[in-house]
Amino acid sequence: MRTVSIKPQNVCSREMILDIDDDGTIISAKVIGGCMGNLQGLCRLIEGHKSEEIIQKLQGIKCRGSRYGDTSCPDQLAKGLANL
Repeated sequence: MRTVSIKPQNVCSREMILDIDDDGTIISAKVIGGCMGNLQGLCRLIEGHKSEEIIQKLQGIKCRGSRYGDTSCPDQLAKGLANL
């Protein structure tokens, strides 16, 4: 198992900390900053799933409005996982 830190860009959250098993399964997830209720829910939903599955489901999700442009915390998580 390894612990990784993802530094999202252009969103409310500041850091995403994931424990990932050797087979790519996300064991635990924590997000620092952002909309805590939504991000706690996101973390619980991704735990136990493989990184590839999370990337496919979350990539391209955008925040509503123009505050952050063409990304979101889920999209940033997918991008971070894709770059591991």
